[in-house]
Amino acid sequence: MAGRGGAFALVALCMLELALLHGAGAGEPLVPAMFVFGDSTMDVGNNNQLPDCKPECRADYPQYGVDHPSHAPTGRFSNGYNLADQIAQLLGFKESPPAFLSLPAGGIIPHMKDGINFASGGSGLQNQTGDHCGGVYSMADQLEEFKLVVMMMGNGSYDLISRSLFFISVGSNDLFEYADAKNPPPNRNDTAFLKCLVDSYRTYLQELYALGARKFSIVSPSLVGCCPSQRAAALEHHNDFDEFHCFRPANNLSKQLYTLLASTLQDLGGDLDDMHYSICDSAGMAEAVFATGGAKGHSMSATAFFNAVTCGDIYFNNVVLPFLADLVVDTACCAGPGPFGVGLCNTSATLCPSRADFLFWDSFHPTEYASGLAASALFNDPGEFVRPINVGQLVAL
Repeated sequence: MAGRGGAFALVALCMLELALLHGAGAGEPLVPAMFVFGDSTMDVGNNNQLPDCKPECRADYPQYGVDHPSHAPTGRFSNGYNLADQIAQLLGFKESPPAFLSLPAGGIIPHMKDGINFASGGSGLQNQTGDHCGGVYSMADQLEEFKLVVMMMGNGSYDLISRSLFFISVGSNDLFEYADAKNPPPNRNDTAFLKCLVDSYRTYLQELYALGARKFSIVSPSLVGCCPSQRAAALEHHNDFDEFHCFRPANNLSKQLYTLLASTLQDLGGDLDDMHYSICDSAGMAEAVFATGGAKGHSMSATAFFNAVTCGDIYFNNVVLPFLADLVVDTACCAGPGPFGVGLCNTSATLCPSRADFLFWDSFHPTEYASGLAASALFNDPGEFVRPINVGQLVAL
C-alpha cells in the first residue's frame, strides 16, 4: 500500500496547489459565504443537537472524528472532514460553516456573513424520509430555518446571498428507503417516485432562488447500491447484484435520478434570470471508481476523473492509478459484524488501521480520503462528471 500513500500525498498537495491558484488561503475566500443543505454527507453536527434523534443517526461515537484535527467526534459521519468541509477549504475557508443547531440564538446572524450548515443526517427530499431516526431536519425543515434567518437579516441579506455558494447533497436517503430490500413498498412505481423527488428538488431550488440564491452546486446521489449496507441488502434480496457487485435496484434509481435532475436544472437555468449551477454526476463518477481494475471498461471516464482529482499533470494517458485500483471499495473501515463490515460504527466496531485504503468509512459514508477526491473533482473536473461548469468556475462568475 506504500504506492497509494505516495499518490495520496500528491493528491493532497495538488488540492492545496489548486486552492492557492484560485485564491483560497491567499486572502479573501472565493465567495463571501457558503450555505450547506442536505444529509449526512454534509452534516457537521446538527443531528447531535436533535434531542429525539436516535443513536444510529448520530455521529457521536469516539470513532467518528478519529482523523479530525480534534481527534474527537464532531457530528461528522466521517473519520475526519467531510465533503462540505473539503469544498469549503477549496473555497478558502477553514472548514464547513458551523451547524445551525450548534449556534446560540445570538450567534446566528453574525455567522451568516460566512455561512451556516443546515444539513441533517438521515434526511431527504421527502418529509417522511428519516422517520426511523426519530427526528431529523428534512429539506423542508432546513429551508424553513434558512428563510427565518433571512427574514431576521432584512433587506441587507440579498447582496450576501446572491454572491454566496449554495452547496446541496440530498436524495440518497430517499433512495435507500424506497429500495429497501427488506421492506419493498407495495405497487412500486419507480417513475412516479423519481418524479416526486425531482419535483420536490425543483421547489426547494425555486424557494432558495426567491430568497436571493444564484449559485448552486448540486451533488446528485452516488451509486447508493454500492455502499456496504446495500451490498449486504443485495444478499438478502436473492443476490440481486449488478456488474459492480452492488445492489442493482438502488443503483438503477441513482442513475435515473441524475438524468432527471440534470434536465430539471437545465430548465430552471433557462427560466430563472442569473441562476448558475454546477451538477455532479456522482453515479457516473462512482462507476469509474468501481470499474474492475479502476478503469477497465470505463477508460475515458476513469481517466478524466483521475486527471481531475490530480490536476491533470501527475497521472494521465490512460494509466490506471494504483491508489484507486487497489482501494477497498466494498467494506466499511469502521466495521461491524455483518457482511461487508455492516453494523454501527460504535465502540464495539473494528477500526481499519489505514483509512486511506478504504472508500467507505462506515456502512453508508465515505472516508475523508474519498471525500477529498470527490471535492477536488467537483472543483476542477473538465466536464466529464461535473456539468455544465465545475465549482471553481461557478464561484468565479
